[in-house]
This record gives sequence, C-alpha cells and structure tokens, in this order.
Amino acid sequence: MKIIKVTNVEKFAAKIIPKQPQKNKTIVESILKNVKKNGDNAIIRYEKKFSGANLSSLRLTQTEIKNAYSKVSKSELGALRLAKARLEKTEYMIKSILKNKIINSNGIKISKKFIPIQSVGCYIPGGLAKYPSSVIMSVVPAKVAGVKRVVVVSPPNSDGKINPLTIVAANICGADEIYKTGGAQSIAALSYGTKTISKVDKIVGPGGSFVTTAKYLLSDRTGIDMLAGPTELGIIADNSANPKFVALDLISQAEHSSDTLCYLITTSEKLAKSVSNIISELIPKIQRGNFVKSSLKNNGFIAICQNKSDMIQLVNILAPEHLQIMTKNPGSLSSKITSPGLILLGNNTPSSASDYVLGSNHILPTNGFGKIRGSLSVLDFIKVNTQITCTKSSLSKLSKYLQVLTNAEGLPNHYEAVRGRLK
Repeated sequence: MKIIKVTNVEKFAAKIIPKQPQKNKTIVESILKNVKKNGDNAIIRYEKKFSGANLSSLRLTQTEIKNAYSKVSKSELGALRLAKARLEKTEYMIKSILKNKIINSNGIKISKKFIPIQSVGCYIPGGLAKYPSSVIMSVVPAKVAGVKRVVVVSPPNSDGKINPLTIVAANICGADEIYKTGGAQSIAALSYGTKTISKVDKIVGPGGSFVTTAKYLLSDRTGIDMLAGPTELGIIADNSANPKFVALDLISQAEHSSDTLCYLITTSEKLAKSVSNIISELIPKIQRGNFVKSSLKNNGFIAICQNKSDMIQLVNILAPEHLQIMTKNPGSLSSKITSPGLILLGNNTPSSASDYVLGSNHILPTNGFGKIRGSLSVLDFIKVNTQITCTKSSLSKLSKYLQVLTNAEGLPNHYEAVRGRLK
C-alpha cells in the first residue's frame, strides 16, 4: 500500500477519491429496453449469455427450495439462523420506536401512521462470492416492517442453479418468491414486471456495476434503497493499535473484489510502515490474494495526518462505508465523526464481524452517501401515512392567512377553493 503524508486534507481527499466509471450505461439501457419489450424470453436469453445457464423457468419451485436444505450443513444452518435472529432483534427495536400519532390543534386533526411498503425486490449477488448474508440483511428488515410481498432475485450458475445457502437463507427469512436471474435484467424485471415476475414498489440490495446502473436508470419509476458501489473500509488508528489487526481488517474487506477502497488513516509513521509490511508479508500466503493485492495496490492507501483534527476532517470528507476506530479512546473520537455508513469502535470490533453476526446491517452507503443516510433497515420498508381532518370553523379562522399566501404565490384559485366553502 502506498504511504502518503497529508499536509492539506481537502486537496488530498479530492485527489484520492476514485472517480466513478460511467461505462456500461449504453449496454444496461439496451438490456432494460429488451426486458421491457420481451419479458421472460429476454431474461432467459440474457442468463444464457452471461452465465451459460439454460433456463426453462425462472421461479424456484418448492421442491428446489427443499432440495437446497439437503446441501446445507447443520452448522451453516445454525449460523444463518443466528445471524437472522440477531438482526431481527435490532430491527424490531427500531420498529418499536415508530408509534402512530394523532395531533389535534384547534379543530384540525392530523394522524401519522407508519405503514409498510406493499412489495419489494431484494437483489442478492452471486458472481465473485456467495452472499447468503446479504439475503438476511435485505429480507429480514422487510419482513419485520410487514412488507406483504418480498421477492428475491439472484443469478444462477452455468447449471441454472442458485447457491443452496442463498436459497435456504431466503426461505428461513420468509421470502415469498425466489427467482433465478441476476444482473441488469433482473432489475428490469422487478421494475417493469414480466409474465412470471410481477413488478415491485422498491428494489434493494447490493450489486455490481450493471446492477447499480440499472437501479439508477429505473429509479424514476421504481423506488431504490441506494446506489451501493464497491466495498469501502476506512480505519483510524493510533500507536496503541495492533498493526496485525489493522492489516487483517484491510485484507478482509479488500478480498471482496479488485475495486474495493480500503485505507488506514493515522498520525503514526511507525504504525503505517508496520501495517504496510505485514500486508506485503501476508498477501502471498492468503486465499483470494489476487483480489486483495489488486485492490490495495490500485485503490488502497495509508494516510499519515499531522494531528487528530486532520484525521477527523479527512474521514468526514471521505465518508467510508465502514469506519473502524482503533485508538486509545475511540468513543471520544467517534463523537466528532458524522459521515461513515457504520462506525465500529475498539480493537475487537472488526468490520468483517459486522458483515454477519453482530446484529447490524451490512448493506451500507458508499460513494460518500454515508453523509445523508445509514444502513439499510426497517425504515427503508416503511412509509409515513398522513391523514388530515379540518372543521369548517378552523378553515374559516385560517382563511385570511391562506389568502395572503396564495396571493403571494400568484395562485388565486387555491384561495377560491377555500372561500367557496365559507360562503
């Protein structure tokens, strides 16, 4: 990893943030158009083209779901159920805060109710790795919210099968439908609807560049959670941190793919050199070392800042998906940091653990969007329903203020709609 001394935080951040590629837009647009026109037939052709699968049907049958259980070990099933239970506990706690309210004010009654979205599609990646954990992270909060129809889509392999762990995770989490399709074509199906796959109101879940581009292009007609790009991990550490822990954590997130963004921010030149050396020693010995090496070499960095204030400023600008704080007093530092999607405190809270079983959600904002939102949660599957009742007496008392405002905006008929009721 390159080690860089930071003298000007803003200039460094502007230079170091990767530029988002604009490729694939034309290809994705053609896929969306084809699926909109030709539905299931287009999807089946794209699955043959991209995965080599010869599909006769898209929806998983109950027999296929049952058979998947026979290919999953008891320990794997137990781990999936534990992860589900821990996330459910968190999501139910969030939901419990959302209490319906009625506001009465001088003859005007406003009710606020929290109601679930009716249908959602959950995209589960299946290319470079298996992601049953992403099933849990997307389906569980939807079910806790009370979504009536939860659809899972995931790309099949060349044999036309979805990974058994993904199927079992979807089933135990309560997914209502599971389909063998991925990529931009699956996002198109969820948005437009086909003969087999009915359209949904919102699409959630992480994916590659084709999936992210498809979500973006269809966001004017179907709700989406976020435009989540490659994994990001930032670590703030001082000389109290164990350099091997730091190195292992950077490697753990860099193994996702060669385009992840993983970095260390520190004030300690000694720690910087030590972490860099350990990573260099470990890469030849680890699995998925090709992804790790490519990612850390091309995108990773170690920033040596002049002081704590500069570290805080830099991480707030970069807004990483995950931020680990491995310092003497992590709580004090975190109180001044607002932008990451998820903050993990202390030497024993690795981001890799939060990806699975800590009870937090690993579907997180990237590309700086941590500044405006947090992880996927039950809140993404609930809308606020507002109802208002106004008496004639209350309308009369407010009419003169209405007249002032409607005249100010040049919309006189707004006031006439009120005045007509008061004659």
